[in-house]
Amino acid sequence: MKSSILFASVITAFGLSACDKPTTVVVPPTPVTVPGPAGPQGATGTQGDTGKPGTQGYEGAQGATGTQGATGTPGYDGAKGDTGKTGGDTIVIVPPVPAPEQK
Repeated sequence: MKSSILFASVITAFGLSACDKPTTVVVPPTPVTVPGPAGPQGATGTQGDTGKPGTQGYEGAQGATGTQGATGTPGYDGAKGDTGKTGGDTIVIVPPVPAPEQK
């Protein structure tokens, strides 16, 4: 009895799974539009009216040159320094620069 119940449940499972078939949905492709040949050129439009000049578009007259300013007074020269002292009996010897080596 146990085996017949087990066998019946297995057959039922296979039978129900065989019935479950998914339906295939076919999506129609999106139509591609291709432009046709160009048409004839249209007529040329009319010329627009010329605008009226406003006050912003005109330049003003050049102004007159200004007067020259006065020359300033010369600055203070400052006090003169003391005369320097004469040198003592110290002798400074500067050695000559060695000649560069030639290769």
